[in-house]
Amino acid sequence: MEKAKKGRTERRRVGLLFDERMCKHKQAGGKHPENPERIRVIWDNLNAAGLLPRCVVLNAKESEDNHLALVHSKEHIDLIKTISSKNLKKMRKIANKYDSIYFNKGSSEAAYLAAGFVIEATERVAKGDLDSAFAIVRPPGHHAEESEPMGFCLFNNVAIATSVILNERPELGIKKILIVDWDVHHGNSTQKMFYKDPRVLVFSVHRHDSGTFYPESDDGSYNMVGEGLGTGYNINVPWEGGGIGDADYFAVWDHILLPVAKEFDPDLIIISAGFDAAIGDPIGGCCLSPYGYSIMLYKLMGFARGKIVMALEGGYNPTSLANATQACIEMLLDYKPPNRSLKDLPLKPTWPLIKTVRQALCIYWPILAAEIPDKVINRRLHTEVDAKLRQEEVYDRTPAECEHARVSGSEDYFEEEAEEELEFQHPNKLECIKLELKTLISELESQHVVSKSSSSSMPPFPCAATQEPSSIRKTKRSCPVVEASNAKVESCVKRRCNKTDAVLERAQLCLHKIQHLKTTFFVDSAT
Repeated sequence: MEKAKKGRTERRRVGLLFDERMCKHKQAGGKHPENPERIRVIWDNLNAAGLLPRCVVLNAKESEDNHLALVHSKEHIDLIKTISSKNLKKMRKIANKYDSIYFNKGSSEAAYLAAGFVIEATERVAKGDLDSAFAIVRPPGHHAEESEPMGFCLFNNVAIATSVILNERPELGIKKILIVDWDVHHGNSTQKMFYKDPRVLVFSVHRHDSGTFYPESDDGSYNMVGEGLGTGYNINVPWEGGGIGDADYFAVWDHILLPVAKEFDPDLIIISAGFDAAIGDPIGGCCLSPYGYSIMLYKLMGFARGKIVMALEGGYNPTSLANATQACIEMLLDYKPPNRSLKDLPLKPTWPLIKTVRQALCIYWPILAAEIPDKVINRRLHTEVDAKLRQEEVYDRTPAECEHARVSGSEDYFEEEAEEELEFQHPNKLECIKLELKTLISELESQHVVSKSSSSSMPPFPCAATQEPSSIRKTKRSCPVVEASNAKVESCVKRRCNKTDAVLERAQLCLHKIQHLKTTFFVDSAT
């Protein structure tokens, strides 16, 4: 593993790219998860932390069509280029044809800027003008297919930049690129665009849930390893549920990604930096801490002489998004791991998943054929119940508590004792549980009201309220399609019932917490 040439005490040149014009892309009416505040909160937080003066703040321009055409069809480019010139009614009608997309008067400019900024950041790092860079861009990109927008994404920013460097800038000497996609959703488009290309190693770790988690396909399965000359150069690590935390990701890094990266020996690394697996994200349901993100980044900085470009993808909790990006910028600047250790251990299903992925890839990467030592695996393991509790625990935190955890480094929630009981650390746990129960009651009441109307439905993530109410709906809740058939309405009702079951399960977990808290309280009082 080749270490970065720059000394750890020497100031590293880290580029930042941000433009307020990307905030013009927003949904008309209502608050969409992918909204302008996502990048504003990142920028404001970096400024408040005094990090902007330490970085090289860059200006960039919109992408050129010939660069977009390296991965997107002409029809798709023309659509995004002209969409903002249409009236609102026409934009909505076109958006309804696609999966989880909205348009407005600022969409075209924002999409072109996002792609252009990632290209600029990648070129600067490839040339050596910068050691690394972070493109704070929106809309995100890793779902945008060759011929259609998808999942909040209009252009695939990372794929475009990768193709520009490899195909248009041979003089830069970048012949192999590692793309690491740590967004909680599978980067379906990035996978397809380089599925046959051995110059690009695409690694994605994401929630899969047997193909039911967005983008809801089998493309994110571990057995999708590439095709033709690209066979073995596509790696998926699919989580089968939420509650995944730092220790789980570290295990995947140490036993899958890093050994393969060492063999691949990339000239440049581009990270599709989604932060929706972060603590408290309303969509991802995972538990990655700012510390976790920074260590994952630190482990990658030993490759490609530290040439790393980060491009923002998802992340929908403002506090966790701001804290995680700050931790990554600090790591890019200092290249020094935080002075702390991780007490948490991987969840029980993590090791079988790692073994399965290694077995699928070892024919292409012999370094993965070796058995993982038993002493690494046979430690105290968290159970599936712990995973659910840990997943629910992150939602108890207020923004102030998240910030306290970031500063103090206390990101670990549960440790399994010899008796396999859970130890709750938070002093105000009872109040947190009360608030959670109130929220659950409110959700159940809402589910009950909605269930009375068989024509009302809420789509699964990430489809957002981009359509006007149709004749088959009595409320103004969004539906995946305007002209819903009876079968689709029935499917929506089933999803609503499943969501109600999930809320009830969370309520049961709350009761479990209360019972444990009562037991702990009385034992502490007696002693």
